Amino acid sequence: MSKIDWKDLYSTVGAGLKPSPIRELMKYTKEPGMISFAGGNPDPEIFPVAEFGQASQILTERGKEALQYGATDGFAPLKDFIAQWMAPRMGRVTATEEMVVTTGSQQMMDLLCTALIDPGDCAIVEEPTYPGSIHTMRNHHVTFLTCPCDEDGMVVDALPEIIEKARKAGQKVKFIYTIVNFHNPAGVTLSLERRRKLLDIASRYGILIFEDDPYGHLRYDGDHLPTIFSMDNEGIVLFACSFSKILAPGTRVAWAVGDKDLIRSLVMVKQGVDLCTSVVAQALVYEYCRQGNMESFLPKIVAHYGKKRDAMAQAFEKHLPADVRFVKPAGGFFFWLNLPGVDTKELFFKAVERKVAFVTGPAFYPSGSGGENNLRSCFTFASTEQIDEGARRLAQAIADLKG
Repeated sequence: MSKIDWKDLYSTVGAGLKPSPIRELMKYTKEPGMISFAGGNPDPEIFPVAEFGQASQILTERGKEALQYGATDGFAPLKDFIAQWMAPRMGRVTATEEMVVTTGSQQMMDLLCTALIDPGDCAIVEEPTYPGSIHTMRNHHVTFLTCPCDEDGMVVDALPEIIEKARKAGQKVKFIYTIVNFHNPAGVTLSLERRRKLLDIASRYGILIFEDDPYGHLRYDGDHLPTIFSMDNEGIVLFACSFSKILAPGTRVAWAVGDKDLIRSLVMVKQGVDLCTSVVAQALVYEYCRQGNMESFLPKIVAHYGKKRDAMAQAFEKHLPADVRFVKPAGGFFFWLNLPGVDTKELFFKAVERKVAFVTGPAFYPSGSGGENNLRSCFTFASTEQIDEGARRLAQAIADLKG
């Protein structure tokens, strides 16, 4: 038993910490026989293990560099590759001083909040939105202003009223956070018209847009939409992406591009956080990409996950009650289900008894209210056979709850 009274030592943040709701649910997914639609995990069966093994040759060729401390802004060869590879989506080849490599894309949210947020400052977020970002912003005492989503993403027409109301109350709105493609959890994509309108509104009010795009490469239907960054001529968009969903999450390598002055501030913040993202990980990712593997791997995972997306849509249509509503996502990892009259927190425990797991809707609502009749279901991790069986078990759980 410690003699330290931790309550007297904890900061306001430390005293108010709460566990991630998704991480708390994950313990149930470890039970024998459980089919998990809960965590947003890529399928390990398709990880490019052999290709990564081949890429490890860089540790022989450039090991002294890779095993040393690296530049805080990132491994230069990797940054050069990303700048060229992403040029079609960025609208141009971004300069090295416009990019920072981070330890996962969630670190970018942490760096941004450190650089911009004073306690009580506001960020506008979609509701629902990604719980990891909610968690990070709460740690920085962000005041959440929420904007609803529909089938076309964030309802950007609501933004001027939200901003004006905050400013009349003396609040500072520092940035707008949006997951533009195949939203987590809603599965929707921000339409081209709304992307343009969002950029116009942000420009008019002088507010940064944080364009988070971890799923953008994973489109199964239709054509890619232009990034907001590519339409920005004023330097008001920070674009973030990651290798976690398109390569492997264990790399913990992500990046962001934005105005060089903002990037410089983020780099200085990162110097006080971890000095640099693992140079070994960056070097491995770079060598994997340099060998041309990314171009051949992306079509494979798009086809692989596209089949699973179709399997989940078919399974839900086959097994779930007719009043359950969902939008078939054009890409990404997730379905967002609405179950009228069903409290998904209660349903979760019925589902666990039936050996199927999901994430309950309220976990995605930073306002603390909403999502009671919603759940998120991930289709990438389970096999197609498990998807069908999991949907059948979920339907049984719904019937159990309704009696």
